[in-house]
Amino acid sequence: MSDCQLYLISPLDVGGSFPRRLENALGAGPVAAFQFRVKDVDPHAAAELAAPLHDICREADVAFIVNDSISLAKRLKADGVHLGQKDGDVRFAREELGREAQIGVTCHASRHMGMDAGDAGADYVAFGSFFPSTTKSSEHRPELELLEWWQQMMEIPCVAIGGITPENCSPLISAGADFLAVSNAVWGGDEAKAVQAFTKLLA
Repeated sequence: MSDCQLYLISPLDVGGSFPRRLENALGAGPVAAFQFRVKDVDPHAAAELAAPLHDICREADVAFIVNDSISLAKRLKADGVHLGQKDGDVRFAREELGREAQIGVTCHASRHMGMDAGDAGADYVAFGSFFPSTTKSSEHRPELELLEWWQQMMEIPCVAIGGITPENCSPLISAGADFLAVSNAVWGGDEAKAVQAFTKLLA
């Protein structure tokens, strides 16, 4: 039994039929968390888009994480926030969101960034992009040994991100990723079938 879990990241377009697609995905297999990630949308519009998705996640007992915005996470009473290196301070996020909030930090391919995030009180760190990604471009390409080292040395969980598919994820699971963060591999096709394919590998 793998301890690795699935962490879904939204596509940039979460309007239209997307709430139904999210329900399909969450109903197809166990998902630990869903990250709401939109860009260039004003806070009021983002909150309106997020509300039905938050409800779906709550119903499915899936953590609802907001990308980048501490203020939006607070407004939505989200389960947590995911911060890039330029999106704010973990300690400030903790003050704003409370002790129970899940706070994650993008750490690219850097052990140092990961340790700094852990020292600041992050609940998890994300390393990537392990593979070329159509969702977000990144020049950072961590090696599998980063995941292995992290598991041996650090207590807090690590997330592997970037171009992850059912076909290429097995080495990441073996290396010790606690979560696989996936977006296009699920939303780029049949979301239920994709979640089922990941579930078989994580079982």
